Amino acid sequence: MRITVLTLFPEMYHDFLHTSIIGRAVERGLVTVDFVQIRDFAHDNYRHVDDRPFGGGRGQVMKCQPVLDALNSVETENSYSLMMSPLGTVYNQAKAHELSEKDHLILLCGHYEGLDARINKHVDELVSIGDYVLTGGEMASMVIMDSVIRLLKGSITEGSAEEESYENGLLEYPQYTQPADYEGDKVPDILLSGNHARIREWRLEQSILTTKERRPDLYEKHNFTEEEKKVLKKMKKEGLLD
Repeated sequence: MRITVLTLFPEMYHDFLHTSIIGRAVERGLVTVDFVQIRDFAHDNYRHVDDRPFGGGRGQVMKCQPVLDALNSVETENSYSLMMSPLGTVYNQAKAHELSEKDHLILLCGHYEGLDARINKHVDELVSIGDYVLTGGEMASMVIMDSVIRLLKGSITEGSAEEESYENGLLEYPQYTQPADYEGDKVPDILLSGNHARIREWRLEQSILTTKERRPDLYEKHNFTEEEKKVLKKMKKEGLLD
């Protein structure tokens, strides 16, 4: 996979691309990440990429010409372009899987008061990572890059992501490690039992309970599998679930 980031601040990505899973994916050649400095496409001597908004108002708005020239310089038939924007669809794990199948992702990062609205029609999709405001799109693009790159085959141990939160529509069950007893706070006995069938059932129970408590919105819209329905029935019978 190739990822191209259009940004005014490429220096923000250095540590991100050289750390942990992402760093190893880059080293192994699973993904190539390159940057386009939008300011390089400004035509004036001062390399201005922004100007005051029409109609008045505070702040500066990024201009069409340098942004779109930067975008056009890297677009190919296999490219899929995303713009970080509060107007976009809220990002989720399903979208991460969809994007991980692309050959070439282009991530456009705005700054200041945002981008000229005419730029919107020149990208394939607008994406938001949540209902809050960031200084620019760079941090949002890192979130998307992280979630996508870790899904590439070879980035992490095969199968290790299958039971993570959101992968099957539920939050992940609680995890524990050594020591089994930390100052009187003990790991659930079932996890020490060696009964793998019962452990699997317990984990599914916990996943269902955690989702219902923490994210009732996910719980309500979840399409339960036959295995999950069987566990649900048992939980209700035992009074663990209403």
